[in-house]
Amino acid sequence: MTPALKGFDHIHVYVADWESAEKWYGDTLGFKRVEALMPWAVKGGPLTIEDPEGNIHLALFERDDHKGSTAIAFGASGEDFLTWKIHLESKGLELRITDHKLAYSLYFHDPDNNMLEITTYDHESVRRQLA
Repeated sequence: MTPALKGFDHIHVYVADWESAEKWYGDTLGFKRVEALMPWAVKGGPLTIEDPEGNIHLALFERDDHKGSTAIAFGASGEDFLTWKIHLESKGLELRITDHKLAYSLYFHDPDNNMLEITTYDHESVRRQLA
């Protein structure tokens, strides 16, 4: 029998600079640093940030040579998906909206070229609103 998992603990995200990445994730997605994990935020270690509810953790690793390739997909209700669309557009981000027939996704990139996605399965509701 396979032991149970509790979900994702954190996701590694490679960035050129902790300070600018922390600011972007804070300003754009509302993430804040996890003070209890700051002892890890030393050369080679991660600066850990979390969403306002403390449910999603990103471990930011500084890498000079990283070109960005991490993809992180966040879930949202249909109503929140549409609010995210407006919010991200207000930040000047280039969005790609994809109708997956069962879900909708918003795709965009952070300044380090990591792809981010917000997905909703409230397909019909969003389809009507976007029409």
